[in-house]
Amino acid sequence: MSLRERAASVVMGHIPTTDAAALRSYMESTDAGGFLLMGANIPADEAALKEITASLTVDPAQPPLIAIDQEGGDVSRLPWDDLPSPLELQQADPATVEAAYAGRSALVRQAGIPVNFGIVADVTADPDSFIHRRVLGTTPDAAAAHVAAAVDGEKGKVFSTLKHFPGHGAAPGDSHSSIPSTPIPLDQWRATDALPFQAGVDAGAELLMFGHLAYTAVDPAPASLSPEWHRIARDELGFEGVIITDDLGMLESSGLPEYADPVANAVNALAAGNDMLLTVASSTPETAPQIIDGIVAAVEAGAVPAERLEEAATRVMELRLAVAEAAGGELPCTTCADPAG
Repeated sequence: MSLRERAASVVMGHIPTTDAAALRSYMESTDAGGFLLMGANIPADEAALKEITASLTVDPAQPPLIAIDQEGGDVSRLPWDDLPSPLELQQADPATVEAAYAGRSALVRQAGIPVNFGIVADVTADPDSFIHRRVLGTTPDAAAAHVAAAVDGEKGKVFSTLKHFPGHGAAPGDSHSSIPSTPIPLDQWRATDALPFQAGVDAGAELLMFGHLAYTAVDPAPASLSPEWHRIARDELGFEGVIITDDLGMLESSGLPEYADPVANAVNALAAGNDMLLTVASSTPETAPQIIDGIVAAVEAGAVPAERLEEAATRVMELRLAVAEAAGGELPCTTCADPAG
């Protein structure tokens, strides 16, 4: 791949439309490595959604990572998903959780979507927390057991994503409009909020989404922009898959001046250790190309080592090729083989 192709491959973009031709044109012009389907991309029925997911795949041999936030309950893009929500599953046994996620991931796969941003590995018992209704457990041990069960349920259907590392539960505030922070020390995190993420990694989740939240005893910067948190994920949790940011537009939405530049945010996120850069909020057809240009310029200037981009692009491409292999040439894929091979 050329430098620009590598830069494009690490961007997961979005435009809010159900126009298949417009979506096809977007993917052809940007060469983005992925696309996140939001509510504005979801038509009234599954058949129409399959047409949309098919339009996003320009090259079936190297399909993009088409993703969706299908957690169930409060965050549910597919209106025909009537399976138990995370809130309803908090007091369930792991077998019930596994069955719910097996059913939910089958709906995602049948729509031609290979990646689900569907497993919330945060943990909190605080009903006032914005994430409370979305977590799978209200204690670290319960959340860990349920996260592992959810990953098991998704196996053979979609590629699983754990979010929002290193965990919203300890950091009050909503990262859609602020940078939540917590002063808890790393050892306390290791004994609490880390447990569901470790369980999900051990169960085989292929993606890890980094949140825009700060554990200030580790790094005053948001985890998504922190090389130290990326080291912890790789070296301590042993995660070897694709690390993706939460929506980078959320950094801008915090209102903090240091995060006002979307291109700088993307470049800094790549430099910190993210393999894929997600851009959704306020995204236009021009956003992804601007980020791609920024990455190319940063690498050419030496601000981001070429090896860092190569590492990220390689991880993303390996997952894209795994999507193609699982699909067996059928995109959208409705009878995929086990993604684990």
